[in-house]
Amino acid sequence: MKDVIETPPQKALRPASHVMRLAQLGSMFPTRLSFLRSLMRRLKAENAQVSRPVWNICANGFGHAVYSVELGGHTYSLVAVSTDIPADQRSDRVIATAWDAAFCLFDGVPGPDDIARICKNAPKQEAGQFSEKELVLSRANKSVRLFNAVVAALQSGTVPDEAMIRDIGYLMRTTAVYGNGKFGIADRALIQSRPCLGGPFAAEMLTVWLIRGFTHDLVEHVGQGTLPRHVKVHLGIGNSTGLGMAPFLVSHPTLLNNWMMARETALARVRAIETLDEAQIERIWQLILRAQDHIAQWRVPDPAHQSRIEELDSDFAEFCLFYLDPRKLREPFALDAVMMAAQTHSADLEELVAALLIEPFEDLVDGLTDCMVDPFGSFIDPRESCGQLWVKIRRDWGWAQKIDFDSHSETAQFWYVSEEKLEPRLGLRHSEDGADLESPLDIARRVQDLARDLPFDGTSLAEFLRAHPQHRFAAERIQNLARNPYAEIHDNLIGEGCLPIDMLRCKLSFFGASKFDPKSDRWTRITLCQGAPLFNDYAEADDWWLPAFEA
Repeated sequence: MKDVIETPPQKALRPASHVMRLAQLGSMFPTRLSFLRSLMRRLKAENAQVSRPVWNICANGFGHAVYSVELGGHTYSLVAVSTDIPADQRSDRVIATAWDAAFCLFDGVPGPDDIARICKNAPKQEAGQFSEKELVLSRANKSVRLFNAVVAALQSGTVPDEAMIRDIGYLMRTTAVYGNGKFGIADRALIQSRPCLGGPFAAEMLTVWLIRGFTHDLVEHVGQGTLPRHVKVHLGIGNSTGLGMAPFLVSHPTLLNNWMMARETALARVRAIETLDEAQIERIWQLILRAQDHIAQWRVPDPAHQSRIEELDSDFAEFCLFYLDPRKLREPFALDAVMMAAQTHSADLEELVAALLIEPFEDLVDGLTDCMVDPFGSFIDPRESCGQLWVKIRRDWGWAQKIDFDSHSETAQFWYVSEEKLEPRLGLRHSEDGADLESPLDIARRVQDLARDLPFDGTSLAEFLRAHPQHRFAAERIQNLARNPYAEIHDNLIGEGCLPIDMLRCKLSFFGASKFDPKSDRWTRITLCQGAPLFNDYAEADDWWLPAFEA
């Protein structure tokens, strides 16, 4: 007889009607399921060694370098090109045409001709010419204030300003990390079956980690000194992300479901733990103290968001003292009680507690990362009857049916793709042109339109769609949501109340981002790899959730 794999017990999953609201998604924190975390575990498991076969960088920090690492039986190389640009050309906006550094993740070890070609084209980014040997394309700008301060300290033999290092947390920030065939680089299909790079955005996360190491080497090279280890560990890589990332969650509904399902299943398994041992209770409190330090060090210029952080700081401290008291944690099903209590508080606190509870239980959680890909995508079953589709609409789409799309406020915005940059944008429907080029992110409205034309009878969906082909997209989304309960955002994505920043935070939390620093409701800065392992040093490869700087 074949061995039977026992599924760990679990409590009920949080319902999509609660989890999939924009406000909830916009409060998410990274977890041990985040893509950077799982990549670090793979690097540690293979003891992957990073080498630097090329370092052609002048004393002022300009030139090129190559880093190579073997992972999953394949060698990947980061080609980094550092450029001297005028200060007035340095911009995080997508319309920029010059950056302090440009990068390509190369499939294999590049030869001299490859390096010369990449050094010529990478600084041009989308205007350059690339091949399927380039897996990821990226660019970055310096955090000039911190970079120059660290260089000055190293050159003078003094300790860099640790308060500045704590508050900024990165030497460079990327403004794009492109994969999957963008601008002529390799399609994801080329690597999706390879060990270690088959997971979502694994190649992009490997690129980000290698870029972070390059920034350490670059500042030490220019400063002619060595940073203390605890400073290096805290210096992650920044990122500036805008609207271009937001529509991904809507256009990949099954993938979104699988990410959320893994996260919610992890939480449900943890909530089913009947009794915690003393080591687990101690571990939870270590993480609580670290999270409190992390939040205390999370400071942003935006007054509204800073007020939100301060409220979370206060609420979390009070919540932990009352609900996570060690005596209460010794009671049966203590973590389930903690999560039920968290659901009566703010979305920020609830999602922080959810991430906290997932963190200490790798044996229950880590295997779920294998379920976070989407090998099949969406499809439509034309054999279903219109009556059966109606049942799904009534059961799963009540939230969409309640929206009044005759109201200007509920149709205030429209999504489109800019002709110049091929990037998603958001327009104002009632005051700007372009709505005729609208992208299909108005999911709720399309479901409503289908429902108006759909008969409640035994007519096959195939027959109905022959007469109404404009409803095929909505029918597919309805069937997909019936199979994948977390596939849809339960809000109106074209209403004036839609804040793209919420979608950005959801996706970035799965990357492993922290210290969200919103610059508007349409773009944010974040920090990646803060606390992550350094090159060839995996001692803490799986213990850097919400890191805090320690002087």
